[in-house]
Amino acid sequence: MEPICRRSFIALAAGAAFAPLLARAAEQVPPLLDHFILGCADLDHGIACVEQRTGVHAAFGGVHPGRGTRNALLSLGERRYLEIMAPDPAQQVTPQIPRLRELKEPAIVGWAAHPGDLEKFAAHLREAGIAFEGPRAGSRQRPDGKLLHWKTLTLNDDQAGLLPFFIEWSGDSLHPSADAPKGCTLTHFGAVTSTSDDLRKVTGLLQLDMPITQSDKTALHAVIVGPKGELALTS
Repeated sequence: MEPICRRSFIALAAGAAFAPLLARAAEQVPPLLDHFILGCADLDHGIACVEQRTGVHAAFGGVHPGRGTRNALLSLGERRYLEIMAPDPAQQVTPQIPRLRELKEPAIVGWAAHPGDLEKFAAHLREAGIAFEGPRAGSRQRPDGKLLHWKTLTLNDDQAGLLPFFIEWSGDSLHPSADAPKGCTLTHFGAVTSTSDDLRKVTGLLQLDMPITQSDKTALHAVIVGPKGELALTS
């Protein structure tokens, strides 16, 4: 029998548990979603878990110099992708997301939205009284040697990980979704939380159109559909 990624069963069970909640919210994905991050302790294991459920093998994307991580990518449509992230064993530094090393199975550890010009967006946040850091420059070297460049802005309060960081790709950088392996679609990405009204107020100020459902749980939930089947993931 084919070995099973344990998280797949956990995620599918979670998906079943969330199903009534999601049924009350329109199936959708935030229009500004750029990518979301599936964290794991071992990159090969994360790639295998995604391929096992969807039938698509994510391609190695490269490393984040000085940040202790490396990734693999899978396109989820135009200008939208999945980033599978794990510690880079070649870098002797703490990973940018420290809990990656502690994960027993893959889990959503963050997501990114693209609001456009980050300097203009930063001015909007100041007017709204929302505290943030950045924009800051970032880069990653692709396996072909080319460098990708971007800027990011992070919120001081991301509502326990439910809110994104914000990204603006350099005009001379190819968006990762353009040449990452294709065949998968993101059919749902949203949040469940016990403070749904408060979260809606914040997402409104952030100009995010995000599915939010009331629940006693607090989590992000995503559903990816590929040629082999459906993969439900949670944070």
